Amino acid sequence: MTDELKNINQTTTEEDEINLLDLWRVVWGHRKMISRIVLITVVATAVVSLIMTNIYQSKAIIAPVMPKGSTTAESSLAQQLGPLAGMAGVSLASPGSTVVPLPELVSLLKSNIVRGKMIQKYNLLPILFEDRWDAEKKDWKRGGLILNPLVWIRKAVGALLPADPHAPKKKDDDVPDIQDGLRKLEEIVTVKENIKENTIGITVDYPDPELSAIMANYLLETLNDHLTGEAKRVAKINKDYLEDQLAKNSDLFIRQKIYNLIADQVEMMTMAEVKENFAFKVLDPPMVPDQKSKPKRTLMVILSLFVSLFVGVFLAFFKEYLEKNNIQLEVSWPKWLWRQSK
Repeated sequence: MTDELKNINQTTTEEDEINLLDLWRVVWGHRKMISRIVLITVVATAVVSLIMTNIYQSKAIIAPVMPKGSTTAESSLAQQLGPLAGMAGVSLASPGSTVVPLPELVSLLKSNIVRGKMIQKYNLLPILFEDRWDAEKKDWKRGGLILNPLVWIRKAVGALLPADPHAPKKKDDDVPDIQDGLRKLEEIVTVKENIKENTIGITVDYPDPELSAIMANYLLETLNDHLTGEAKRVAKINKDYLEDQLAKNSDLFIRQKIYNLIADQVEMMTMAEVKENFAFKVLDPPMVPDQKSKPKRTLMVILSLFVSLFVGVFLAFFKEYLEKNNIQLEVSWPKWLWRQSK
């Protein structure tokens, strides 16, 4: 019985060695084809990576302002409970201060209203679409070659179909508008929240390192202006309403309560005027990056090397399979790449 097991193990080992030898012979027999595929892919990847524009990333980290006298745990709980925080006994804010929940700050940073204000306030369209802006004439370049095929299709369909009287007015394809700017910002601005640390990370990817940091600052300033403006607007509405109620009420106790509420609204308006750390604080301000974030050229070349090697080996076995089974396959590849290596 022992001799039989030894014979079986020896036979299995010999078969494995033969199979591995056969596999190596197939690979070695098609070594020229594999090397061509690897060489072409790696060189093409290297050329493409060198042509690609360098992208620089500027980062910033902000956190909501905590109510005075509250702990980090209480602030986190208050932001999770939202309107129910008062019922749970957690103070959301002290008089004259405001607390914007973390999800609301994230939503505002991603919102069109804040980004639209940013584009208009700092006139970012000529920066975002620099290739379409004529700096000398201070105007948009017109009549250039449009490479987007959808524009040509839309124009052809519009010429054939009758005009729709209810259709919105078509914009000039040569002149980008706010909607184009918002789509561009969607590509270059990333906002991520860290619930555990109660922070928000903002990254801006742009070909110009200085502009990447500047736009990150612009976004934070616009968010601050929006929050302070809304706080002052709401406080003024509340103050006017309370003053109206004060004139209608003669009860001393109620009038005293109204006076206190009016004082809170005035304090809110005063704090909003200061702006600094009103609703959020900047933990890590954006800085001008000194190194590119992408493309990662070395990683691209290494990945292309392994992928092309895998593809080349696969094609070698595929070609060997076709030849063994006498299968004729019409191949449109160049003959110098596909032909049998010798």
